[in-house]
Amino acid sequence: MKFKDYYETLGVDRKASQEEIQKAFRKLARKYHPDVNKTKEAEERFKEINEANEVLSDAEKRKRYDMLGANWREGQEFQPPPGWDQGGGSFQFNFGDGAGLGGFSDFFDAIFGGGGAFAGASPFGGMGAGPQRGPFPRQPQHQEAELEISVEDSINGATKSIQLRDAVGKTRSINVKIPAGTNHGGTIRLAGAKGEPDLYLKIKIAAHARYTAAGSDLLVKLPVSPWEAALGGKVDLVLPDGTIKVTVPAGAQSGSKLRVRGRGFAAGKDRRGDVLAEIKIVVPTALSTSEREIYEKLASISRFNPRSAA
Repeated sequence: MKFKDYYETLGVDRKASQEEIQKAFRKLARKYHPDVNKTKEAEERFKEINEANEVLSDAEKRKRYDMLGANWREGQEFQPPPGWDQGGGSFQFNFGDGAGLGGFSDFFDAIFGGGGAFAGASPFGGMGAGPQRGPFPRQPQHQEAELEISVEDSINGATKSIQLRDAVGKTRSINVKIPAGTNHGGTIRLAGAKGEPDLYLKIKIAAHARYTAAGSDLLVKLPVSPWEAALGGKVDLVLPDGTIKVTVPAGAQSGSKLRVRGRGFAAGKDRRGDVLAEIKIVVPTALSTSEREIYEKLASISRFNPRSAA
């Protein structure tokens, strides 16, 4: 097979930065994209620059490619070194980067383990069970991206606008509906337009000062005063989807938890996890004269020693 010099294909130096590689790729993609240039030569050229970008824009594949050395030249007869195929791996290509224009070359297959752009894909873009070589009809691809949302949006549901960029740098906005109760690690599938791959958005819930996800349960701190903890009673608990009343039992301790059922994240069809409210006793930092007198009175008559059980 013939060696392919991916650096020459994109017109960049072997020491080019990722920014320089992407800049060169976008410039060539705009010139040779089949939607812009209808010639057969342009289609073949676009395949070549797409394949070069697939390798050089990925740090691992670029490192593996560079291991072949800098002495090879475009068009030279080439065979992978013995045992090379033991180090192959799977890959993903970027959304919109010329999918549907034929498989990657035999040279690419030899270096990266086969499969090209059209290996059987998992729902998140991994390689299929076996290598497939040579050009063949386009098969649907699954692409994956991460979407970070707030706890409030995950519990209440929301509609978010996201930007997608194609191979020639053109962007488009689409609205994504996030169902109420969507959990961290959950996925939302966006069906691709005709001839485009489906996109799976993996949900990441952003860190929050008050709320924490624990599986399908939602953990929240519940601040209570010393007298509420000692005497018990109903207090307000603020949740992402509203404020409710919960009962604090008399003698409640810091770290103990109250359970509110069905107000957490999705835990299956028509079922949601719970809210676990962790009690945190908060002592006032500034006392009025009357409050100080009451605390001093309590200190003089109480036989309670918090350290006796320590």
